Amino acid sequence: MRIDRLYRYPVKGLTAEALADTEVEAGGCLPWDRAFALAQGDAPFDPDNPQWLQKRNFMCLMANARIALLKSSFDPRSGRLAIQAPSGGSVAGNALLAKDRERIGAWLVAFLGDEARGTPRLYYVPGHSFCDDRHKGVSLINLASIADLERRVGAPRDPLRFRANIYFSQAPAGVELDWIGRELQVGGAHLRVTKRIVRCAATEVNPLTATRDANPVAELRAAYGHADLGILAEVIEGGRMALGDALWLLPD
Repeated sequence: MRIDRLYRYPVKGLTAEALADTEVEAGGCLPWDRAFALAQGDAPFDPDNPQWLQKRNFMCLMANARIALLKSSFDPRSGRLAIQAPSGGSVAGNALLAKDRERIGAWLVAFLGDEARGTPRLYYVPGHSFCDDRHKGVSLINLASIADLERRVGAPRDPLRFRANIYFSQAPAGVELDWIGRELQVGGAHLRVTKRIVRCAATEVNPLTATRDANPVAELRAAYGHADLGILAEVIEGGRMALGDALWLLPD
């Protein structure tokens, strides 16, 4: 098995950024993955005591399909976050600075319009990740599993609907769902698979058109009797991983 695609998502809900390589640390996620999030005004998020919250507390594709139209990019060296709307409007600034985050957040609130609740704020808390799971980790999807779903529904399903970090190949479809508790060597990193990923309404959104043009949750249930696609793994030994690196299932 090998790594075919590698992504981080600096702003929760916004653009996937393709990586050639990255380095993970024990107990962490991919650097800058879900490092920023727009918390809705009614979200009980406290930056002085950051705790995991469900995705509905934030701007997210599950609730805000239109944000798939936004194109964002982040440069960790300068902190520059740039976001562009399909209308041509844009905003940019150093997302590591509170004053620039306030301006970027106000722009996002204006884009959300009626979907914004209260007074949302764009947050960055060093060391905290606004990931979908309570525990930090790395998400993996077997490309053969997506291909099998496509075959069963008779239509293409863009892998980016599922917003994984690692997409891997050269494994039978569905085999990864039986890896819970098993350990993986991924490039130079050592991971332990902790759970299956249960899919939600965010996967309905076409990442190219921002329309809800499919229902992968219903499709998965009809095809397999569950809504699971992909796995989550914790990093137990850090290391570098890159496109083309081998992914090994280690012996029990």
